[in-house]
Amino acid sequence: MTVIASEHAPAAIGPYAQAVDAGEFVFCSGQIPLHPRTLTLVGTTAAEQTRQVLENLTAVLAAAGLTPDNVVKTTVFMTDLSEFAAMNEVYAAFFGEHRPARAAVQVAALPRGAKIEIECIAQRRPA
Repeated sequence: MTVIASEHAPAAIGPYAQAVDAGEFVFCSGQIPLHPRTLTLVGTTAAEQTRQVLENLTAVLAAAGLTPDNVVKTTVFMTDLSEFAAMNEVYAAFFGEHRPARAAVQVAALPRGAKIEIECIAQRRPA
């Protein structure tokens, strides 16, 4: 197991890794919409926050030598499922034709007052 870290994504704000490389799979910790350098919350809408979260996940995946096309599963945590359509529009545009498995759940709260958190599992594909 190898810890993955990217300076282009927010540093972990607790006792965990941005991601862990477990060979065939890379497990990315949940990302919230923090700016990588300032660690301030980016955006006030679900759409804006989803964009930042997906940018952060892309940076973590890149540090593992992967792209969003390697993602096989995501979990989306939202504080308000009434904003699902806004999140889903950004999410769909981001992944394009690629369709990883996904779960989306409403939670009572997220760190730093974020509206969105997304975690993912990516798979290395044989050459």
